[in-house]
Amino acid sequence: MKRLFLAALLAIGLALPAAAQRSTVYDVTGTNPDGTEYSGTMMLQQVGLSSFRIVWTIGADTFEGVGMVSGLTLATAFSLGENQTGMGIYEIKPGDVLEGVWTVIGAFAAGRETARPR
Repeated sequence: MKRLFLAALLAIGLALPAAAQRSTVYDVTGTNPDGTEYSGTMMLQQVGLSSFRIVWTIGADTFEGVGMVSGLTLATAFSLGENQTGMGIYEIKPGDVLEGVWTVIGAFAAGRETARPR
């Protein structure tokens, strides 16, 4: 009985990050480091076992980056244009919802973002 319980817990624990490791489109809402709000989409395209190509579309702007999933965490790196590199870290929540923080190299504040799968 104890083995069955442990096996079930292990299966549940492995299923959550595996569910997030797929290509999909997310609706995003967030707050920039200066406090202004934004919304748009984020497209994750799986390109390896745990690596992703990521494209954010916020208004008329498009930002490209990469990400890696480890456990229940998605780490990202992206470009906001010439000489502006950003990074973020998201917690993978139930339902594949991503909640995280992000910043730009050299900034003195961080933004927050929530992404919900369509």
